[in-house]
Amino acid sequence: MQKEDEKGLTSKAVVCDTLYDSFANRRAIEKRGMEYYIPEKRKKKKLNRFLYDQKEDRFICPQGYTSVGKCYYKGGHYYYFSPRPCRSCKIKKTCAPGRENPLVYVSDSHLLFMKTDPEKMKIALYKRKRIEAKFGEAKKHHGMTRARYRGKWRVSIQVLMSFIVMNLKRMVKLLKMREESVRLAFSSG
Repeated sequence: MQKEDEKGLTSKAVVCDTLYDSFANRRAIEKRGMEYYIPEKRKKKKLNRFLYDQKEDRFICPQGYTSVGKCYYKGGHYYYFSPRPCRSCKIKKTCAPGRENPLVYVSDSHLLFMKTDPEKMKIALYKRKRIEAKFGEAKKHHGMTRARYRGKWRVSIQVLMSFIVMNLKRMVKLLKMREESVRLAFSSG
């Protein structure tokens, strides 16, 4: 992102894999006013049943009760619920074993993860997968595993030429598909 800033480039979102999942990365991206689509390294099973209300900054339990407050603890927050509705709750044993009122601990990085829209995340990761496939094709079929030449300028030319070839192959394929669809349209009419 620093290199993009130096070049004067702006982005709306960042899409990457779980290797880059950290609180520092999410916070840095959020400070830049960008959206982030980073799959979480480890999912917390307990939180999957609770819904997070971003506007109110609170959790809603599976029975529909909302958290009444939160307090900071070791890089995250405890969201706590009122004990009255929890006393007669059917699933209390799974929510808060041995406690009067349930507490939900959420690390700050997990809370940032929960702010992303799951549908947008799915679309962004699908687009990323398609782009990464092209890099895989370049590596496997076009000699991009290892640089053929020495020096930054020569390697840049090799990369440029490889991707020009890949784009030309794609253009030929698209033109053939277009010709076939036109031929089918005229033959059926």
